[in-house]
Amino acid sequence: MNTISYQELRDGYEAVMDSLERGESFMLTRNGVPVGEVRPYRERRKTTAAELVEAVRKLPPIDYEEMRAEGEAFFGDDRIDDDPWERARGRK
Repeated sequence: MNTISYQELRDGYEAVMDSLERGESFMLTRNGVPVGEVRPYRERRKTTAAELVEAVRKLPPIDYEEMRAEGEAFFGDDRIDDDPWERARGRK
């Protein structure tokens, strides 16, 4: 990455723009202190809904019993008798 001062950017704006078009990046400084980066714009490709669905389908299946066992091993198997979900449904 090239380093340029604000003065160099101001005086050589067209050359910097040409360099950006070629893919070069710059560290912008003021009084020798870095204040920012100037880099080429890269348009990000957007993921379609179909691609997202396909990616989710490729995820491994969730083993809920294994996940529960890992949670209990990590957090302990203490149970709280007062379940807020059951209470919200009026069951407790």
